[in-house]
Amino acid sequence: MVILSKIYTRTGDHGSTRLVDNSVAAKSDLRVEAYGLVDQANANIGLAIALDSTIHVLTDEVREALGIVQNELFDVGADLANPLVANPKWEPLRTVQESVDRLERWCDEFGDDLPTLKSFILPGGNPVGAQLHVCRTAIRTAERAAWRAAETYGNEISDDPETTPGGVNELAITYLNRLSDLLFILSRAANKAGEDSSDEVLWVPGGERNPGATKE
Repeated sequence: MVILSKIYTRTGDHGSTRLVDNSVAAKSDLRVEAYGLVDQANANIGLAIALDSTIHVLTDEVREALGIVQNELFDVGADLANPLVANPKWEPLRTVQESVDRLERWCDEFGDDLPTLKSFILPGGNPVGAQLHVCRTAIRTAERAAWRAAETYGNEISDDPETTPGGVNELAITYLNRLSDLLFILSRAANKAGEDSSDEVLWVPGGERNPGATKE
């Protein structure tokens, strides 16, 4: 159980914060940036769900999946905020392979009925579909930040955190990668790809947009 009795603490007023293992990190630390961007992406998913309460383009199964994803993104954020160390005092909350596997199953399940793409898609469509594109790009941004953190701190378990900071769990980054794929699929589903009433718009390359143009 998490108990938040007071929201402001003043402990971060001087540019530092504490990671999950209680070690001090600068707020500019790449790990802090990564889990902050995960939080931002989660808020974007929350907005997509809220928008759907008005236009109802998501199935119950997709809404349920997104609810699970929102919870798991808290796990991912906690994972990125917790350096890998040997013999931790408490069992850390880590991203698990089963969660990644479930994302892949959802990609197959929700993507099987979508038409094969013959061009790239322009982000947009109806409000929910457009917002899911925003979610996809937000997750990609978080993934890139997480990889920068992994490049800095590695992915190894530290035997002595006092001398060697613990690394970043790469499975958490894998989760973000798979989630971006799922959100792309869900944006297409929300935009009714392949249906007569589809809101999906395909990219038309420059030469095809201006068929009469001649090259200099």
